[in-house]
Amino acid sequence: MNLLPWLGQWAFAPMEWLVIGSAIALAYIVFGIAGFGTALVAAPILLLFMPLSKIVPLLVLLDFVAAFGNLLPSRRDVSRPELLRLLPCMALGCTLGVIFLLNLKSDLLLLLMGLFISCYAIYSLLIKTRPTQLSARWAFPMGTVGGMFGALFGSGGFLYAIYLNSRLPKDAARATQSALISCSTVVRLSLFIVAGVYAELPLLVLALCLLPAMALGLWVGRRLTMKMSREAFVRLVTWLVLASGLALIGRYLSA
Repeated sequence: MNLLPWLGQWAFAPMEWLVIGSAIALAYIVFGIAGFGTALVAAPILLLFMPLSKIVPLLVLLDFVAAFGNLLPSRRDVSRPELLRLLPCMALGCTLGVIFLLNLKSDLLLLLMGLFISCYAIYSLLIKTRPTQLSARWAFPMGTVGGMFGALFGSGGFLYAIYLNSRLPKDAARATQSALISCSTVVRLSLFIVAGVYAELPLLVLALCLLPAMALGLWVGRRLTMKMSREAFVRLVTWLVLASGLALIGRYLSA
């Protein structure tokens, strides 16, 4: 079945499809390795073709499929106390983020996105040591801000990772993070549905067209985790993210 006629305004040229598909595949390679980060990688490229207010809901649809695929094999390692502690905070943050996303001007969102991913990349590159043991009280700010960043910019998972990695063993932290991101996608998906974002058929069709690129990225990412240092790969991607963030800031300033 040919879905392209249903794309309407987003009937991209072949080269544009190649760029978009490559961005999605690369984003989900990162997701397959780190468990988050799709928007940090894909959004700066997708912003060449569509506004951020459409990119985030698009990636939420794809994350919904990818996150549950990551969760199923590791669900027994999930820490329920930490999950239940973070969930209400994450839901509050997601609600605030969706409100901001749908009401802020697109040029301001462009600047905020550039600042957000640049600050995240600089933090990741400069901070070598992570907190060894955070108090449970950190669940509120980490969960709330993570949820807000997830809804507003499509990526708040790194905050969940900082909190969980300081409190749980590696496997339990990764499994709990996957569960939290799965719940986050459900919350964001529900909020976008209520807001009427998915009433636009081309957005749904575009997500369907990009599923193969997402699946390819996940497949490659899971195999890279077996053959390559996770830290080395994430560091390389972080440099790319920083370059993308600075490019977005430059694009805003030159507009």
